[in-house]
Amino acid sequence: MPVETTHLGICPAVDPLDSTSHILDPNIVGAEHYDVAHGVQKIFQDYKSLQDIIAILGMDELSEEDRLTVACARKIQRFLSQPFQVAEVFTGHLGKLVPLKETIKGFKSILGGEYDALPEQAFYMVGPTEEVVEKAEKLAEEHS
Repeated sequence: MPVETTHLGICPAVDPLDSTSHILDPNIVGAEHYDVAHGVQKIFQDYKSLQDIIAILGMDELSEEDRLTVACARKIQRFLSQPFQVAEVFTGHLGKLVPLKETIKGFKSILGGEYDALPEQAFYMVGPTEEVVEKAEKLAEEHS
């Protein structure tokens, strides 16, 4: 996925399925962080298992539940793009520092379907989820 992710312009190109850490333990990071991280990994695993079906039959042949899984995975993939201060020159996006609790809250909200109605473009190169909502509103204004 990192090459595919890089082609999408998503930086850093991290694959949550291949990126593991012994520190990701509920006794170290806490139960919520652990559960959310595993939820993200599960969504990506489910998305990966749907890739062949999508390639052969297209999105239209997926069940509603599978379409929601794909949409959630793509939003999370874009939400993983991070506007680092050191990368401002390369990305053209102002660097941001998002506290860990806000990051966990954001992923938990996406996994919980709170932002299902927002376009995946709103999740790209933003900080906390409040910025996702703001970006979605701007995108809606541009398209109206």
